[in-house]
Amino acid sequence: MTTTSSAGGASDALLSVRELQVHFPTSDGLVKAVNGLTFDLESGKTLGIVGESGSGKSVSSMAIMGLHHGTNAQMSGEIMLGGVDLLSLGRDDMRKRRGRDVAMIFQDPLSAMHPYYTVGNQIAEAYRVHHDVSRKIAKQRAIEMLDRVGIPNPDRRVNDYPHQFSGGMRQRAMIAMGLINDPNLLIADEPTTALDVTVQAQILDLLQDLQREFNSAIIIITHDLGVVAEMADDVLVMYAGRAVEHGPCKEILTHPEMPYTWGLLSSVPDLTGDTDARLVPIPGNPPSLLNPPSGCAFHPRCAHRDKVPGDLCRTELPLLVPGQRGAQHTKRCHLPNPDAIYEAEVLPEIAPDLAKEL
Repeated sequence: MTTTSSAGGASDALLSVRELQVHFPTSDGLVKAVNGLTFDLESGKTLGIVGESGSGKSVSSMAIMGLHHGTNAQMSGEIMLGGVDLLSLGRDDMRKRRGRDVAMIFQDPLSAMHPYYTVGNQIAEAYRVHHDVSRKIAKQRAIEMLDRVGIPNPDRRVNDYPHQFSGGMRQRAMIAMGLINDPNLLIADEPTTALDVTVQAQILDLLQDLQREFNSAIIIITHDLGVVAEMADDVLVMYAGRAVEHGPCKEILTHPEMPYTWGLLSSVPDLTGDTDARLVPIPGNPPSLLNPPSGCAFHPRCAHRDKVPGDLCRTELPLLVPGQRGAQHTKRCHLPNPDAIYEAEVLPEIAPDLAKEL
């Protein structure tokens, strides 16, 4: 599964993840948080990773950041960034790259920033780690970045503490910290969580503007398919630690081929369509990663497993194979004709007007 070429790897990909596994030994057993994840991402492109809590989104991104070093995590596979396998680096070598080559905007900026240090000090420190400059120069650089991300009066607010910033301003400060070293890859983990819709739109516009300026690749982790529709070039849907669907954003949102993706779309209200259309939640809960279901991990919650011949859904893990619309769109499902099922059964429930047009 790649965004640009075959599973052998995209020659022009900035980031190439191959068969990534992240497991955590616990007293109750082995938690298989990520299993065989593979994808590519080019400079200047955005990959949206979606899925329910516990699907492996943040764990895989923390592996790219090298944040599992020093833990009991068992990792294997490849994470190639700019031709260097990040999994092969030691803790010190990874620290030299973290923040410079790859940076991350964390989900909760209030807890991600230290309450005892000013915002400016924390942003300047991120710069001084990778540049041999004085505190004065680093602080000036921090002021420039705060100004660039839209913080008013940055020369004054640089001396404020995190609690003196609003939620949206803290998120902007985190973006400034993430981009101060002009990283090639920026990972944004739920960057609009707990923000009102106006501030959400401003943050997304800011990320897109800065991406155009720096030509950074962006991974955006979110539960919000509206964010994905606005930001992403490609979408990776994860469930129970595996990729279950991947492809161009428009294809995934308009012609999904995996019942789990159908469930995610069914849970989103269609504000432009029939106001009588029902929200159709996914039944049940995500599986335990200590003891995931056999075969397709989604089969206990899938309303369409009876359409698959035999007992394949329960007994055999489906491969990630090209969908009905070309090799760029891949899906992990045994359904023989998902397009027809989606248009005949799923669309009439979640978007009746669109179903009539088809």
